[in-house]
Amino acid sequence: MGICEVCGNEYDKSFEVVMNGQPHVFDSFECAVQLLAPTCTHCQCKVLGHGVEVNEEVFCCVHCADAIKGKTNLKDRADAA
Repeated sequence: MGICEVCGNEYDKSFEVVMNGQPHVFDSFECAVQLLAPTCTHCQCKVLGHGVEVNEEVFCCVHCADAIKGKTNLKDRADAA
């Protein structure tokens, strides 16, 4: 049984995530997200998808990137044909 490093729960179905060579033990994806997912620079939500980056800052979407950095050339999805 592993002990979740976020909430301290000892759980028989815990799992390990290795990030940048560092192992982490969690009891749920919720705890893994709280510790490992990046946070949007603008709205502070956890970025669970690809997100976007501007000068090493992470944003959840282009709207948030534009709100901080001004109009960018970023797109959330490909242009329609």
